[in-house]
Amino acid sequence: MKEVSLDVWVQLIGLLSVVAGLAFVGFEMRQSQQIALASQQQERAALVTEIIGTFSEIDPPISMVDYLNENIDISNQDRRAIIETFIYRMWMVYENDYLQYDLGLMDDDIWQAKLASMRFMYNRCQFKEVTARALSFSSDALLALLVRSDTSDCGE
Repeated sequence: MKEVSLDVWVQLIGLLSVVAGLAFVGFEMRQSQQIALASQQQERAALVTEIIGTFSEIDPPISMVDYLNENIDISNQDRRAIIETFIYRMWMVYENDYLQYDLGLMDDDIWQAKLASMRFMYNRCQFKEVTARALSFSSDALLALLVRSDTSDCGE
């Protein structure tokens, strides 16, 4: 057997140290990314909660459950204004969500839930005008995604 010089042992230990250091840095980067993703989701949830809170600003206040009712009475101008503002603001959030997903910064399960919510809002006939206005400022890719999923029969 050939005797290995001290020089080779030092180089091997140095190489292993570099590999271990790179593995540690990779682990730390992954952990930082997970923390950032969780933080983004928390911020989105807080923003949506704030936006939904605007429903209580009219007299009489309405709830999110009222909004989800497709037969909601929007003859009251205050009620209509609050709902249309909610829809417009949510489209701005959805535009950001689409960008986050497109950049790979959103978990696929969360994206699927967001997409279902977008499709629900997009297919609400009584709010097609405000949706069209909001989406006129969004990316063509998001609009194309929603147009493909249009199941509404709004009599257009």
